[in-house]
Amino acid sequence: MSMTKLITRRQFVIAGGASIAAIRAGGAFAQRVSISPESKPITIAIPPFVPGGPGDADVANGISQVITNNLKRSGYFAPVDPAAFPERITNFDQLPQFNSWKPLSVQGLLTGRATRQSDGRLNVQFRLWDVNSGQQSAAQQYVTAPEYWRRIAHIISDQVYTALLGEKGYFDSRVVFVDESGPSERRVKRLALMDQDGANVRYLTRGSDLVLTPRFSPSSQEITYMEFGQGDPKVYLFNIETGQREIVGNFPGMSFSPRFSPDGQRIILSLQQGGNSNLFVMDLRSRSTTRLTDTPAIDTSPCYSPDGSQICFESDRGGKPQIYVMSASGGNAQRISFGEGSYSTPVWSPRGDYIAFTKQGGGQFAIGIMKTDGSGERILTAGFHNEGPTFSPNGRVLMFFRDPGGTAGPSLYTIDVSGRFEQKVPTPGYASDPAWSPLLS
Repeated sequence: MSMTKLITRRQFVIAGGASIAAIRAGGAFAQRVSISPESKPITIAIPPFVPGGPGDADVANGISQVITNNLKRSGYFAPVDPAAFPERITNFDQLPQFNSWKPLSVQGLLTGRATRQSDGRLNVQFRLWDVNSGQQSAAQQYVTAPEYWRRIAHIISDQVYTALLGEKGYFDSRVVFVDESGPSERRVKRLALMDQDGANVRYLTRGSDLVLTPRFSPSSQEITYMEFGQGDPKVYLFNIETGQREIVGNFPGMSFSPRFSPDGQRIILSLQQGGNSNLFVMDLRSRSTTRLTDTPAIDTSPCYSPDGSQICFESDRGGKPQIYVMSASGGNAQRISFGEGSYSTPVWSPRGDYIAFTKQGGGQFAIGIMKTDGSGERILTAGFHNEGPTFSPNGRVLMFFRDPGGTAGPSLYTIDVSGRFEQKVPTPGYASDPAWSPLLS
């Protein structure tokens, strides 16, 4: 199975260039917009990037379109309809006519150029303008192989997001998920990887064995997942860059997929023993396992806090599944969910501020978030059948899957932590069990 080597940002960022260097003296945006449930989308204009030559038009247009789609899907930006553009940007080195954009209430104007160099590499430059002040607030140029043009667009999207919102973006990231194909009674499940917007899907397994609940390492481009073939379920580590996988071990009675610790050195998992299930942590170097809980209940779905000091998990020790938090080394656990219904699949936000969950009750499955002490519970979306939330690297967006049941299959969706901007993520077939990667480095 061929794998494409991951190109780091450092390998294709060029921090210079005469046309870009001058703009580095420009200040920050005159007024950044704070992110809140009441935030109004920022009006931004993204004209087609200027092609450096006759053969560069498709890539130039493609880059500006991917950026437009990224920012629009985030919910925090309102790209201007190109039909309303007051000027046509044909010269990247010329100042835009800022006064012509002001009647449209445009706050940000993004201009760019894409050029195929004589050595065959692609050179992409961009400038982000504050229309009200006429100042440049961000700029950069990149040189890379032409096939990485989409990744350049994601990186530029992140820089625009940061310049205007003051927070890290999440567009230069990927999602691993379970691709499902075939009729419901004979569905084939393959491990698949895609960009966060659904592009560049790659299949990591062939579908000969059942794969479940893949999880990204927070510190590397590595995945852990469960595979059911012959015999006991196995846990694998999969290196995306090399395509190599190694078995962590056979775990009879494993009841839920393992998750990585924030440093990527350990995995935490639940093992069923008789009628109960307890949590264990494994050191990936020594393969030694330490037991964390010892109760007659079912403890499952563990997830580390971003600093690695605590764990949230699901347990029915109180009579029905609820969310508990305890020290990463074990000990007393504190229940934090107290609403009607049952709670499952808790996931700690990378920001450390929320725990997302699936909540079942009244014939519905809801995706929600609560603060880490259990306060401020908020349902983001509800219906049949929602499950498996995963946070974007900046903690601002959740992805989950929804299965309508019957002969149809599951699909992936995203929703903002404010409960707005729910959107379906395009995938080749049915899709479930998403897990978001950290930002690519």
